[in-house]
Amino acid sequence: MAYWLTPPSRAIFILSVLLAVLALLVRYAHVAIPIVSAHSFETLLIGFLLLLAGNLFRGF
Repeated sequence: MAYWLTPPSRAIFILSVLLAVLALLVRYAHVAIPIVSAHSFETLLIGFLLLLAGNLFRGF
């Protein structure tokens, strides 16, 4: 079974990169961000899943 990948929309790409950067800042730069600080791994996972959905589903 082949998957046809499509480029994600600009908004999804920017949102996923923003979530990844926030998670990395919390983890490695020790920046305190209220919601992200307690859930840095989950924030990074959500960013990756958004990017994955943007690639797998057309128009997302």
